[in-house]
This record gives sequence, structure tokens and C-alpha cells, in this order.
Amino acid sequence: MNIKPIRNEADYKKALEHLEIIFDSKKGTNEGDELEILAIVIDNYENENFPIGMPDPISAINFRMEQMGLKQKDLVDMIGFKSRVSEIMNKKRKLTLEMIRKLNAKLNIPTEVLIQDY
Repeated sequence: MNIKPIRNEADYKKALEHLEIIFDSKKGTNEGDELEILAIVIDNYENENFPIGMPDPISAINFRMEQMGLKQKDLVDMIGFKSRVSEIMNKKRKLTLEMIRKLNAKLNIPTEVLIQDY
């Protein structure tokens, strides 16, 4: 096992190539241990160099609705009237605190995503 820190793009590419080679290693073996450590090092480099921001609230709601097979009419009990749901989903009206709480509870969308400005 010869894992080094990833300091640049070339190191990152080498690490990814090596990860592909040992990807199917069994847990508890030397290669399996190397795979776990290398994955942590790669993840750390990616988080520092390629951060992924949170989605805007409406995108998060749309994504979760798609996952759950919901339609806009299914949001009426969380947001209010059908027209209000339409206004929210078209970004013509902001989410209220009560709406955020209901969306968090029923769709399991983190509040830190829902409270963002959009």
C-alpha cells in the first residue's frame, strides 16, 4: 500500500486509475483496506476542489416529487390552494415558515435547503 496525498490534477487522475484497478477488492484484505483509504483521500480532494452547492428550494422540491411520483396537486395539503402551489413552483411566491416545516416533515427535504433564498 503506497497511498499519497492528492495535491494536483495529475495525482487525482492517478488515484482514480488505481481505484478502478482495486475497485472489486474484498473487505478485510490488504487491497480492500487500500481501497477504503484511497476512496477517503479521493473524496476529500473532490470535496475541496469540486464542491457541490445545495440546490435551490424549488429544484429540491421538484426532485423529491419526481422521486416519490408526486404531482403538484399533491402539494396542496403542504402549501395551500392549487393556485398557491403553482405560484410557489413558478417562483412567483416565497415559501413561508409553515410551508417549509410541512415540506420538511412530509417530503423529508432538509430545512437548510428549503430556507435558502431563490
